[in-house]
Amino acid sequence: MDDPSPGPAPRSALAPTALAAVRIVLSEPRHPGNIGAAARAMKTMGLGDLRLVRPERYPDPEAERRASGARDVLAAARVCPTLEDALGDCVTVAAVAARPRDLAPPCLSPREIAPRLLAAAAQGPVALVFGGETNGLTRAEVGRCDWLVRIPTDAAYGSLNLGAAVQVLCYEMRLAALDTAPGSSAAGDAEPRASHAEVVRLLDETRHALEAVGFLDPARPGRLAERLERLARRAAIEPGEMAILRGAIAAVRARLPGGPYKVD
Repeated sequence: MDDPSPGPAPRSALAPTALAAVRIVLSEPRHPGNIGAAARAMKTMGLGDLRLVRPERYPDPEAERRASGARDVLAAARVCPTLEDALGDCVTVAAVAARPRDLAPPCLSPREIAPRLLAAAAQGPVALVFGGETNGLTRAEVGRCDWLVRIPTDAAYGSLNLGAAVQVLCYEMRLAALDTAPGSSAAGDAEPRASHAEVVRLLDETRHALEAVGFLDPARPGRLAERLERLARRAAIEPGEMAILRGAIAAVRARLPGGPYKVD
């Protein structure tokens, strides 16, 4: 007699749940066709959260045409005034860039970053950030991310269309999701992390405190702020640690002339 109990879910059914927390962010895209192509790339791999930071032309009929059967992803996309608005609730952020950057976060390949993002996604949204077609992400934008991702293109010609780059990363995310069984350590044992917005607030408060004690000259900051940001993101600060650090900074600042202060 055949066993009537249902068998394990097919691998293709496991990916959507794992990928629900993965966000694709396009920073200042110039061509609406690339926005549509990105939406299509996302849907073919089971992703649906698209954020657009200051797109040059959007909405636009060309974006809808290139999205083809993924117009639902395009319709649900959110337009954000700043990169911080697009990333504020994320627990881990990876910048996709073609060129190395000075003082950049650790650099990984798409295949290496995918399981790390999925592990972090157990704690909250994660994001892959892509820059505009002409110049890509700025050094400051890359510095606001936890990881740098470089697609290993051929050295003789490494130019990728924005939509193609999104497709590569979405494909790797799906592969990683299909290879991660529900309840495995890669999906469920990640330590909780402070959100992107909380790290930004900590860095703002640290900068104000360092200026107040004369350690940081706002007129000549040099690379100190960038190095502090790199340090904070490499530390992968947990919520309890964040509370300790912010409390310590507030206590120091309260003993300085002018007393307690607030950072908007």
